[in-house]
Amino acid sequence: MLERGFMMNGNQTMKQFMKENVSLFVFVSVLFVIGVVFGAVMVNALSLEQKQEMSRHLGSFFQEVNGGMEVDKGLSFQQSFGMHMKWILLIWLFGLSIIGLPLILILDFLKGVLIGFTVGYLIGQLSWKGMLFAFVSVAPQNLIIIPSLLICSVSAVAFSIYMIKNRFIQRKGSMYQPFMRYTSITLLMGVLLLGAAVWEGYFSLGLIKWVTPMLNGLY
Repeated sequence: MLERGFMMNGNQTMKQFMKENVSLFVFVSVLFVIGVVFGAVMVNALSLEQKQEMSRHLGSFFQEVNGGMEVDKGLSFQQSFGMHMKWILLIWLFGLSIIGLPLILILDFLKGVLIGFTVGYLIGQLSWKGMLFAFVSVAPQNLIIIPSLLICSVSAVAFSIYMIKNRFIQRKGSMYQPFMRYTSITLLMGVLLLGAAVWEGYFSLGLIKWVTPMLNGLY
């Protein structure tokens, strides 16, 4: 009964949080999409030498995978999970300070740039085969990662705005409940990112190995 009550309270908290911050979700999502577009456009700014160098590295990776490359799945999981935790920890810390507010938005923009550049390069260089490779190597985990990071960011921005309004302007209101909700949402997103890291560490390479033989002629 206690577990069920906790889950119901958690669901209600998330629903209330989403309802209260619709405008922030729209703003942060648009900023992320702008980053994706910017990253994709950056591919066109690469010099011929840079594109050739990246193509060589990508070709070497395809050869290693096609040759039966093995990785330490446990280590891969740890590295992925560690990277995700560092990302949301940064967002959480930035949310605790007023000066961190623009830095949260910069992180969201940069995440969009990274994804846009990666997918844009693969499609630009490899056409439909690049789209296929991006679909199996980039898309699955990011279906969890992107929403989780955006929710963390909205929560951080909302908490930072709350501090500005209620602690520095009006100087009233308790910080305990907003802080606990903010931290709880971050921890919940950390659990979701744990799932993304499990996928990256234990399953992603299998999909990449499955699709690599279809990329004949690219390496």
